[in-house]
Amino acid sequence: MNSFAQETILQDAFLEKWQHSAQYLLELAARIPDDSLNYRPTERQMSVQEQLLHIRANMLWLGNTYFNPEGMEVPDSKSVPANKAELLDMLEESFTVVNTLVAQANTAALAEKVEFFAGPKTRLQIMNLLQDHVTHHRGQLIVYLNLMNIEPPRYSGW
Repeated sequence: MNSFAQETILQDAFLEKWQHSAQYLLELAARIPDDSLNYRPTERQMSVQEQLLHIRANMLWLGNTYFNPEGMEVPDSKSVPANKAELLDMLEESFTVVNTLVAQANTAALAEKVEFFAGPKTRLQIMNLLQDHVTHHRGQLIVYLNLMNIEPPRYSGW
């Protein structure tokens, strides 16, 4: 199998998992009561809302920086929602933006190394980082839900 075909398979696999990841996080966030958005297990941890906004900001930053050569307009990553419904809409929009950017990426460019604060990385590695970062913070939110005695949604990440 040539490199182009491998990168196309990886890109398609990422996009499918990305959509499932979005659904899972949105379902998890929907279970959090509106009055619990400021909940944080300890003072040194982010609140629920801070976790969700951090996930969103990272998605938009990585997507825009590494997958947006055409300069598609992306939402402001520093926007703060007025309420939970707006927060969920902003999260969903961010997943959609990243999905669009990665789907439009030239598969040949996925193997190219790009400058990253942790050293040069390929865009494929950036795609892995996008997913891993969401998973990391979603896992923290699952612990928050359990501490609030709220049953997390059943895992559906594939």
